Amino acid sequence: MIDDFAKEYLHDSLRWVREGLLSKLDGLSEYDVRRPLTATGTNLLGLVKHLSVTEARYFGEVFDRPSPWPLPRWDSDDAWSGADMWAAEHQTRAEILDRYQLAQKFTDATVEALSIDAAGHVPWWPRPDVKLFNIMVHLVAETNRHAGHADILREQLDGVVGSGKVLHGEDAAYWAGRRATIEQAARTASNNQ
Repeated sequence: MIDDFAKEYLHDSLRWVREGLLSKLDGLSEYDVRRPLTATGTNLLGLVKHLSVTEARYFGEVFDRPSPWPLPRWDSDDAWSGADMWAAEHQTRAEILDRYQLAQKFTDATVEALSIDAAGHVPWWPRPDVKLFNIMVHLVAETNRHAGHADILREQLDGVVGSGKVLHGEDAAYWAGRRATIEQAARTASNNQ
């Protein structure tokens, strides 16, 4: 009984965070979803592309299920080159979003088909023998982590935070004042050390 509850709870959590991540692209231009917003090039569409590969790999290869599309081997140069973290100019937004939807359907089917204690193998993990439970927890955490990145990237772009509110209804002067207060606290603490 607890197994069914845990499986459904984790699956619902994954579905919920996927929606939140995708909402960060709503209303943005093609340039804004693609452009690098950190020193390492992190961008919104790249996060979606990365999670597509991540879901397909973890819910396919780990459980010896055929991937919904050909993936590079996990230990190949392609897999570790970071190519899954950004959209090349020939890759359309629609293609990347469609691929994420395909990965989600594949994941959802895998979760439905397997029991929470179904055995899997993750050769790149230090303790490679896992259960579906482990992979579900890992993917909820991974997706949440990248959804948090997306929150910050979106806030940098246009001030939209959380579930689509612009700066929690406060005006720019309020946030400038708050930022100045936090900056002053950081400087004062630094000078006291």
